[in-house]
Amino acid sequence: SRLLGGGSLEAEAGAFGRDVTWSPGTRIPARLVGTMRLGSGTFAACCVVIEVLGVALFLRGFFPAPVCSFSGTEHQTESPAPEPSAGAISNWTKLPPPLFSKVVIMLIDALRDDFVFGSKGVKFMPYTTYLVEKGSSHSFVAEAKPPTVTMPRIKALMTGSLPGFIDVVRNLNSPTLLEDNVITRAKAAGKRIIFYGDETWVKLFPKHFVEYDGTTSFFVSDYTEVDDNVTRHLDKVLKRHDWDVLILHYLGLDHIGHISGPNSPLIGRKLSEMDSVLMKIHTSLLSEERETLLPNLLVLCGDHGMSEAGGHGASSVEEVNTAMILISSAFERKPGDLRRPKYIQQTDLAATLSIGLGLPIPKSSIGNLIFPVVEGKPMREQLRFLHLNTVQLSKLLQENVPSYKKEPGFEQFKVSERLHGNWVRLYLEENSSEVLSNLGSKVRRQYLDALRALSLSLSRQAAQYDVYSMAVGTVLVLEVLALLLLSGPRALSGKAELDVPLPSPAFSLLCYLLPLGLAALHVTVCTSAGGTCYLCSLPWLTAGGVMVLVSTLLCAVLSALTGMFAGGKRLSKNPPQCNSRSSELDLLILLGTVGHTLSLGASSFIEEEPQTWYFLVNTLCLALCHEIYRNCFLGDDCAPQRCPHAGEDFDGVAVAPQGKSPGPDVWELDRASRHPSPLGALRGPDRWMVLASPWLILTCCRLLRSLNQTGVQWAHRPDLGHWLTSPDHKVELSVLAAVSLIMIFVLVQKRCSLASKVTMAFGLLGIYCYRVAIGNLLFPWQQNNKDISKGITEARFVYVFVLGILFTGTKGLLKSQITADDFTVKTVGLWEIYSGLVLLAALLLRPHNLPVLALSLVIQTIMTQFVWRPLRHNAAEVTVMHYWFGQAFFYFQGNSNSIATVDISAGFVGLDAYVEIPAMLLTTFATYTGPVLWASHLVNFLTSEASRPAPETQASGTLCLCTKLTSTSVDGAKILEQENKGQLPLRRVGFCSEAAAPGGLHLLSKVANCHLLRLRELSPHWLSLWKGPQSVSSECVKSKHKECLVERGVGSAGSQLSTDALMPQEGAAEPALRPGALCWVLGERPWGGRRRCFGAQLSRDPLRDGLDPKWDPRRGRVSQRPQTRPDRPDTPLDTTRISSLRDFLFIVYIGSALSHACFCYALICSVPVSAYIIFVTSLRYHLFIWSVFSPKLLYEGMHLLITAAVCVFFTAMDQTNTKS
Repeated sequence: SRLLGGGSLEAEAGAFGRDVTWSPGTRIPARLVGTMRLGSGTFAACCVVIEVLGVALFLRGFFPAPVCSFSGTEHQTESPAPEPSAGAISNWTKLPPPLFSKVVIMLIDALRDDFVFGSKGVKFMPYTTYLVEKGSSHSFVAEAKPPTVTMPRIKALMTGSLPGFIDVVRNLNSPTLLEDNVITRAKAAGKRIIFYGDETWVKLFPKHFVEYDGTTSFFVSDYTEVDDNVTRHLDKVLKRHDWDVLILHYLGLDHIGHISGPNSPLIGRKLSEMDSVLMKIHTSLLSEERETLLPNLLVLCGDHGMSEAGGHGASSVEEVNTAMILISSAFERKPGDLRRPKYIQQTDLAATLSIGLGLPIPKSSIGNLIFPVVEGKPMREQLRFLHLNTVQLSKLLQENVPSYKKEPGFEQFKVSERLHGNWVRLYLEENSSEVLSNLGSKVRRQYLDALRALSLSLSRQAAQYDVYSMAVGTVLVLEVLALLLLSGPRALSGKAELDVPLPSPAFSLLCYLLPLGLAALHVTVCTSAGGTCYLCSLPWLTAGGVMVLVSTLLCAVLSALTGMFAGGKRLSKNPPQCNSRSSELDLLILLGTVGHTLSLGASSFIEEEPQTWYFLVNTLCLALCHEIYRNCFLGDDCAPQRCPHAGEDFDGVAVAPQGKSPGPDVWELDRASRHPSPLGALRGPDRWMVLASPWLILTCCRLLRSLNQTGVQWAHRPDLGHWLTSPDHKVELSVLAAVSLIMIFVLVQKRCSLASKVTMAFGLLGIYCYRVAIGNLLFPWQQNNKDISKGITEARFVYVFVLGILFTGTKGLLKSQITADDFTVKTVGLWEIYSGLVLLAALLLRPHNLPVLALSLVIQTIMTQFVWRPLRHNAAEVTVMHYWFGQAFFYFQGNSNSIATVDISAGFVGLDAYVEIPAMLLTTFATYTGPVLWASHLVNFLTSEASRPAPETQASGTLCLCTKLTSTSVDGAKILEQENKGQLPLRRVGFCSEAAAPGGLHLLSKVANCHLLRLRELSPHWLSLWKGPQSVSSECVKSKHKECLVERGVGSAGSQLSTDALMPQEGAAEPALRPGALCWVLGERPWGGRRRCFGAQLSRDPLRDGLDPKWDPRRGRVSQRPQTRPDRPDTPLDTTRISSLRDFLFIVYIGSALSHACFCYALICSVPVSAYIIFVTSLRYHLFIWSVFSPKLLYEGMHLLITAAVCVFFTAMDQTNTKS
C-alpha cells in the first residue's frame, strides 16, 4: 500500500522489516517477523483435538486406582497372623477350618432391595419371604458404591475393594482380574468352582472354573433365554458332589429393567421365576447336608439396584441398595427376632466368604466380616476371625497411608490386639467362664469398632490420584482455552482468518528452552520416590512429544498476548466514535454461557443441569420474540447497532480508520447500503407465522419437558413417558409413534432426492415393524402382540436403508468437489447425510422418544424459516443457538448427568450377539442424538445460506469496493451494488482500509460475471474505463452501465477482461486512462484461468504479475522473489508507472460462516470443560463428587470428543466451500 501511495520498493521493504501490519488495526512488535495465515475453522479444529488429548490425560489421572496391596498375590502361602497370647503359648497359628461344606452364590442382576423386602417380594417371592421372616437366614441391605454397573460390582464382591469410575469403561470389555480375590484363593486351595451365567465372570476369572457356561450380558432384548441357559444346568449339577462352589448369575431382571423399567409387569413374573429357582437350590442343599459334617451356605444377592428409569450406574438409593440374604442351617432362629434387614457394605461379602471357606482374606479388601455369620461360634473362634480381619486391614492401611499410626482405626486395632492377648492368656490359664465372657465381649466390641474405623480410613484413601497427569492435562486444556479466547475477535471477523505471527530467532530461543525445562521437570517427577505416574510409564519419545506440545502452546499464548497488548495501544489512540450497543441477544448468550459455566461448581446444579438448559432455551425464545416484535412493528431504526472497532469487521465489511477517526460518510454509506429487514415487508400467513414462531417453540419445549422427567428431584415424578410405556397404553403409544414417524418423513424429505425419499419412507416403515416385532408397538389389526421376537431382520433392513442414504449424500459431496459451481449438489448431499442420521436416531431411540425427534425437526424448521432467515443472525449467534438447543434435547430425551440413564439397549438393535465396537458406537450416538443432530443441522443451514442467490445473511461473505483514502478527498459516494440478478455473493459495500489487504491488490476468483455489477455516483474526474485505443466516458458508465460495458467487450462472463485504472495526465480536463494499474481476474479457481492485464497475458503466479513484489495472498506471508514485467517475465518491471498512482480499487472476499461457526462451537464447548476440570481438581478429595462429578466428567469428555469430530467436519466443509 505504501508502494502505490508513492513510496519505493526499497523503502517498503525496509519498513516491512520494522513494522508489519498483520491484522486490521493491529501491529506486530519488531521482534516478531513474518506471519502465517490460518483459517479460523482449521485453527479451532486443531485446538479442540489438542484439548481432547488434554482431557483424556486428565481423566487418566483423575479416575483413581483402587486401594490395593503392593505385596501382590504371589504370597498366597504366607502364614497367617498368629493369635495374640500376651506371652502365653498358643497353638492357633494356622487358618481356622472352613465353616461351610459347599457355597452357592445366586446373583440376580439388578436385584433392588424392595424387590425382596418390599411389597413385590411378598407378592412374587413367597418362599424367599418365608426364609427372611422365619427361616434360618440373615437378611441385609448391601450398599453398592458407585459406579453401580456389573463388572465393578463383581470385583467389589470378590475382592472387597472399591473399583473406580474408570471401570465403567472397562465394563464393556472386562479384562482379566489380577487383583487378589476369593475365586483365585479358592482355586489355589483346591476348591472346585462351577459357574453359569454372565460371561463377565469368565473374562474376569479365566481358567478358574472347572465347568462354565457364559451368556452375553449386553444383549438386553433377551430376558428369557439368558436365564433359561442358566437354570437348565441346575437339575444335573445339584445331584453331583464334585464341586465346592457354585456361582449362578441371572441377567433377565436387569434386561427387563433396561427395556421397560422397574414397574413393568414382566418384573413380577421374573421375580416369581427366581423364587422358584431359589427354592429348588435350598431344598437340594438341605437334603445334602444329611450326608455331610458341615452345613452349606446359600447366598442370594444382587450386584446393583435399578433406577426408576430402569438403568443403573449412579448413586440413587434405588441403584445402590441391593438385597443380600445368607441362608444356612447353621444360623439359629431366635424367638421374637423380627429379622429386619440390616445395612452392610457390599465389600463385606469377600471377607465373609473367605472366612466361611477357610481362606485368607483378599489383601486389597476393605470390607468387614459380617459378624452374624460367626455369632454362633465359640468366643475364641469369634475373636480369632475378627483378629484376622483387623490384621489384614491394618496391613493395607500401612501400605497406602504414610501416617497410618495417627489413624484412629490403627490405634483401636493395637488396643484390641493387646486386650485379645490378655483374654487368650486368661483362657489358657483356665480362668472362670464369667470373667472370660465379660472380657471377651469387651474385646469383641473393641475389634468391631476397630474394623469400622479401619474400613472408613481406607475408603477415604480410595482415590489415589495421578496428580502429575492431572496437572499436565489441565495445563493443556487451559492453554487451548486461552488461545481460543485471545483469538476470538480476529477469528470471528469477516475474513475468518488468523494471521499467526512467526517468532524471531531471539523469541524462538525461549520456545526452545521451554521443552528442555519441562523435560528436566519430567525426569525429576519420574525419578522421585513413588513416581508411578502414567506419563512416566510412556516411552520417552511420547512423553517428549507431550512436553513439546505444552511448550509450543505456551509460546503461542505469549505471542497472542503480546499482539493483543500492541493492538490495545493502537486502539486507545483511535477509539471508535460510534455510540451503539450490543444487541440483547448477544448479552443473553454471554450471560447464559457464563452462568452455566459457574453453575458447574455446585453438585446440586450438576444434578439438576436439565433445569438450567430448559431455562436458557425458554429465555432464548422470549428474547427472539422480543426481537421479532420489535423488527415487525418498530422497524430497524429501533434495533441496536453494533459498533465496529478499528481493525474489526462491520457485519462482514472490514472497517478501519485512515490515520484518524472515520468520518461520518463512512458510517452513513454503510447504513445506506444495508438491506432493509424483510420482517416489515411480510404480509399474510408468513407474517403471522413469524410472530407466532417463538410461542410455538415454547409450547414444543414444554411438551418435551413433560415427556421425560430427569435430574434428581424430578425423576421420581410421573411423566408422559412412563404413562406411554405402560402395557395398558400400548395402543396410544403406537398411534403416537406412527404420527411421529410420518412427521419425520414430511420434514426431512423436502430437500432429499427422489431415491432418498423412497429409501427414507421404507426405512421409517421398517422402524415401526421392528418395534412391533419386539413387542413395543402394535399394528392396527392386532389386539395383542404375543409373537415377540428380537426384530433382527427388520432392524438390519433399516440399517441398509441408513447406509444407502449416507452413501448417496457422500457421493453428492464428492461430486461437488468436481463440479465446484454446483452448490445444489453439495447442499443436497449434506442434507441427505443429515437425513441418514435422523433415520438412524429414529431406529435407536425408544418408541416414546420418537416425539422428541419429531419435535426437534419441527423446531429446526421453524427456526430456519421464520427466525434465522428473517432476522439475519450472524453465524456466531446461530451457532450458539444450535448448541443450546442441542444441549436441551440431550436432556429432553431422558438423559441426565447419571450413568443410569444411558440406554445401553440402543447399542444392540439388530445384533444377535455382542460386537464391541458397533455396540459402543451405537450407544454413544443414541445418547448424544440431540447434540449431533443439531450440529449437523448447523452445517446444513450455513452451507445452504451461503449458496443462496440473494445473500440474506452474513454467511455468504461480502464483496466490498475498497478505496485507499489519501490526503486528496474523494467527491461523492462510491458504492458497488448488485442488481439482484447475478450469482455473485454480495451483501453490502462500504469503504475498506488499506490494511484489509496488506501490500496491494488481493485478487479474487469468480468475478467473471462482474458485468452484473453497477457503479453508481462515480465522479467523472476520477474514474473511467479503457478498452484498447478507445476510452469510455463517465456518462456512459453512469447512464448505460451494463449495456455500455458489454458493448465495449468488458463484461461478458468468461471473456478476457482488460480493466485499467486512472493515470493523471498533465493538462487534461479528465484523466486519461492507461493500461497497467488494475487487473480484475477471470478464472474458475484462485490464481487459475485466463486473464489479461497491462495488455499482455499474465502468468499463473501473481507474484510475477507486477502487482506486489512482496505480498503473497495465498501463503499470507512476504516473498522475496524479484518483480518482473508481465509481458517479459525475465525483465525487471518499471515501477514508476505504478508508484505514481494515487488511488486504486480492489475487490476482496470477506467472511466464511462455516469457519465462524466452527470456531464459535469449539469455544463454547471448551469453556465448560475447562472450568469443570478446575472445579473437579479443587474438590477431588470430597467423596461426594464420586456420585455426581465423576459421571459428569465422563459426559463432558465424551461431548468434547464429539465436538472435535464436529469441528473436523466443519473444517472439511469449509475447505470444500473455499474450493468452490
